[in-house]
Amino acid sequence: MLNFSIGVITDSLRTDPLKALDQAAKLGVQGIQVSVYKGDMTPQNWKPEQRRQYLRRVKDHGLVISALCGSLSHAFDQNTVDTELIDQAKRTVALANDLETGIITTHIGVIPQNPAESRYQIMQKELAELASFAWKAGVRFAIETGPEPAETLKKFLDSLPSDGFAVNLDPANLVMLMGEDPVQAVFTLKNYIVHTHAKDGRRTKNGYAEYPLGEGAVDFPRYLKALNEIGYRGFLTIEREAGEEPYQEVQHAVQFLKQQLNK
Repeated sequence: MLNFSIGVITDSLRTDPLKALDQAAKLGVQGIQVSVYKGDMTPQNWKPEQRRQYLRRVKDHGLVISALCGSLSHAFDQNTVDTELIDQAKRTVALANDLETGIITTHIGVIPQNPAESRYQIMQKELAELASFAWKAGVRFAIETGPEPAETLKKFLDSLPSDGFAVNLDPANLVMLMGEDPVQAVFTLKNYIVHTHAKDGRRTKNGYAEYPLGEGAVDFPRYLKALNEIGYRGFLTIEREAGEEPYQEVQHAVQFLKQQLNK
């Protein structure tokens, strides 16, 4: 029996934030991940009292917030720095503290393969400063896997002087975008994994496609075993972006994960 908690990204339920809490509790998960990079729940739009009320509702449902979902995807386009996105990331750190979570998952764009490239060095400098800022506040940014090989991500993280950046391992992204084995990625990134997404998918003739858990190319028994072997004890947070019936899709994912964990 494996000792992981199951969570769900509330966006995957495709309903309003409060109804999503009701559904998450009904599904029997232990936590939720909340997207805070757009709409009413961004740091600048989400007022302090609203944050407190939301957190109380989360706790009343017997849930915790496993992570926030932010985005630095376009912060380093064309070898420039979008300072507003960097400032937004800093505001998200304060929001994470208010919502009692220590993890913010994020995309940062594609890390260049060559450390000598100017864009690599710009990313390195800016994210080192942001990592230090987050670490001092007790928060870690977790870079989502997929846009580059796991080894490239590891070497980039190795180059940062602070532990403020870590990894959100998404096995489907590695399969769909890189054709990479998520099991090997677990061992490559073992010192950095603080959060994971439970998602499945396949590469196709026209690119890639997301599938329900257990129906894609992710070998979940081996993948979960690898996470257990490296000592990971955090969340398997369901992300389901495809499908026509969101609640049923997530419900299937919860049932699949519970079956895997109880083997």
